[in-house]
Amino acid sequence: MDFYRMIPRLGRGSNPAVAVVCGAAVLAFALAFAVSAASPSIWQRQWPKTDFTQKSVDLSEIRSGGPGKDGIPAIDRPRFLPVKQIVEDKQYGAREPVISLTLNGDARAYPLQILIWHEIVNDVVGGIPVTVTYCPLCNSAIVFDRRVAGRVLDFGVSGNLRKSDMVMYDRQTESWWQQFLGEGIVGQMTGTRLKMLPARVEAFERFAKRAPGGKVLVPPADRRRAYGTNPYVGYDTSPRPFLYNGEMPKGINPMAYVLAVGDDAWSLALIKRKKRIEAGDLVITWVPGQNSALDTSDITEGRDIGNVVVQRRTPAGLVDEAHDLTFAFVFHAFKKGGKIHK
Repeated sequence: MDFYRMIPRLGRGSNPAVAVVCGAAVLAFALAFAVSAASPSIWQRQWPKTDFTQKSVDLSEIRSGGPGKDGIPAIDRPRFLPVKQIVEDKQYGAREPVISLTLNGDARAYPLQILIWHEIVNDVVGGIPVTVTYCPLCNSAIVFDRRVAGRVLDFGVSGNLRKSDMVMYDRQTESWWQQFLGEGIVGQMTGTRLKMLPARVEAFERFAKRAPGGKVLVPPADRRRAYGTNPYVGYDTSPRPFLYNGEMPKGINPMAYVLAVGDDAWSLALIKRKKRIEAGDLVITWVPGQNSALDTSDITEGRDIGNVVVQRRTPAGLVDEAHDLTFAFVFHAFKKGGKIHK
């Protein structure tokens, strides 16, 4: 969240010692603020429409990430340009990451350089209302169908975190939702699950080749952000997660990338080594050529973490499967009893 964005960026020629000291100071301030702000009495004043009598989690697990409600603004009126124009104008780096989604022939890409500053895009793709979400602190990029019980919900960023993961809210009931699970945890929608849709996080050039007639998200006209830069420099190689004090996974670095599919996860290191993994009817493949969004200040210069494709065998052939490339600590925190294949 915004507190982490206050930490100096470790670009080439910067002073690491200064960054560490400043970063530690910001982290201490953020932790103190978050603990004091995690107060149900304060929330009830700030969120008068939220029914706090309905909840599935202990409210003490929820803390402020820094900004308040909508302090990180979701995109409600997304703007797109054709892939061809984006390629010709070189608006995005060939290997920078995008969340790609294709529904009913409608192919769209949502660059992480935009999502890292907005975290949620409410859209309609192929006639289906969706919410495209990205939590930088968990590297969790998930697309949900936002239709629930016959109505369409619109989502925003609450400004709160639980186990370092974004807590979303819907504007219709102001219920709170856990982004990693797509599950209502506080309010009228407690216990309700959103349907997770198959999407990919892949290099822009791969999307452009697969969907030459597709569309690509461009920044909102009314917003000014440092698009193209990563405010979480070095986060995915840091020793531990931010604003997380839960149990760490055993036998694997908590910040190691893992591919989560249901209650199973595979370390990215294993997938890169094997190149192809088959588990039942699940087929996981890896090829190089995608920048990390959470490495260097300039996302187009991030180290290569590769492209993962997750599919299932069906009578009609291989079809994309819903999944998430996240961190080991996230999977461990939210998938109790789940297994990480290392």
